[in-house]
Amino acid sequence: MELSFRQVDVFAAAAFQGNPLAVVLGADDLTDAQMARIANWTNLSETTFLLRPRHPDADYRVRIFTPDSELPFAGHPTLGSAFVWESAGGVPRADAIVQECGAGLVRIRRDADRLSFAAPPRLRSGPVDAHDLGPVLSGLRLARTDVLDAEWADNGPGWMVLRLSGRQAVLGIRPDWGALKGHKVGVVGAWDPVHDGPDAQFEVRAFIGSGQGYEDPVTGSLNAGIAQWLVGDGIAPPRYVASQGTALGRAGRVFVERADDALWIGGAVVTRIAGRLVVTDD
Repeated sequence: MELSFRQVDVFAAAAFQGNPLAVVLGADDLTDAQMARIANWTNLSETTFLLRPRHPDADYRVRIFTPDSELPFAGHPTLGSAFVWESAGGVPRADAIVQECGAGLVRIRRDADRLSFAAPPRLRSGPVDAHDLGPVLSGLRLARTDVLDAEWADNGPGWMVLRLSGRQAVLGIRPDWGALKGHKVGVVGAWDPVHDGPDAQFEVRAFIGSGQGYEDPVTGSLNAGIAQWLVGDGIAPPRYVASQGTALGRAGRVFVERADDALWIGGAVVTRIAGRLVVTDD
């Protein structure tokens, strides 16, 4: 079996500076086990598989795999999948692309050279209690006094978010991956326009305590949950830019905007690899 394959750069402010995503088109005949093996082999944070939709309002269906599990929703795979579907000739039925995924239907719109998805509802929100916060503070080597507040921002992956005093506090974190095992934690801090510049308003980092633990370069689902919290509570304006990936030598930029009764999470997507994926039974 040979299938069309793309590797795209999502949320990148410069070439090869975003979050890569592998996308397999026309994957309806792949089994669950084959999808899992392919995602494990690409060894990217996520690999997506585009399929015919089941919902009558959807333009396509996507399944999202990490190297070791399947996710109901993730942000940079949503934008990357929509971009590949559109660039392969897909035409939306309505004024927005409608993606079907494990979390339901997600709307995606095009705005000039960016794509944006409507942030899905949070499955869990509200303050994080001391019992849940304790292990995460240890894993991030932070004291409770370092944290302005902590909220659940779970829209599928399970994000907990800590808000720190500023960008430098976020960039200064050196995690203890063993202590973070089993946790998915986002950290956010405001930019100082005088010292940090006007390029963005917030710095974000994402720590995933699965396997040996890793930091995600640029994370759409996390930024969606953060935006719902910060904009909803008046901490952030209804339109802002978040920087992510700085600590990894990346230049991710996530564009947040509240419009049309939704929070839109957007960024650039560019194809970096295009070819054919050969799938065999051996």
